[in-house]
Amino acid sequence: MTALIIIIVIIAVLAIWLVSSYNGFITLRNKTEEAYSAMDVSLKKRYDLIPNYVETVKGYAKHEAGTLEKVVSARNMAMSASSPEERLANENVLTGALRSLFAVAEAYPDLKANQNFLQLQEQLQRIEEEIAGSRRYYNGVVNKYNTKAEMFPGNIVAGIFKFRRKPLYEISDEAERENVKVSF
Repeated sequence: MTALIIIIVIIAVLAIWLVSSYNGFITLRNKTEEAYSAMDVSLKKRYDLIPNYVETVKGYAKHEAGTLEKVVSARNMAMSASSPEERLANENVLTGALRSLFAVAEAYPDLKANQNFLQLQEQLQRIEEEIAGSRRYYNGVVNKYNTKAEMFPGNIVAGIFKFRRKPLYEISDEAERENVKVSF
């Protein structure tokens, strides 16, 4: 009789642990999706603002067409990404293209004095700060999720219920880590 009670208690403890661990994974998975969505909202704002910014710069820097085309191309690639991994990679390219555009804008005093340009630049910089914050939050939540999925005994539950590692947002191109160089 005592052995049966011990077995029932062990099974109950294991069931409670399994349910608790599973629910923890669901919570973290939902937080990663929320974090990705928050980043996505900021990125959408940036996508909407970029054409106005590019058009304003075009009027002043006609011979910078290559930089402007790279920004528009990178924006289109990022918007058409079909998976989170592809989206994160394309966002890296867009961020690098925008850094080049900011550097070009710095070289034109008349452009920097234009009120419309200044407002657009301020909005874009605020959005870039939002994006950076949402990327930090996303990476923090994904790190918790991935750690739980890989550490014992959570890796057992992750394996049973197919909770897979999620990608971190990171710069994959070493050239993007370099300072932007502008020469005329």
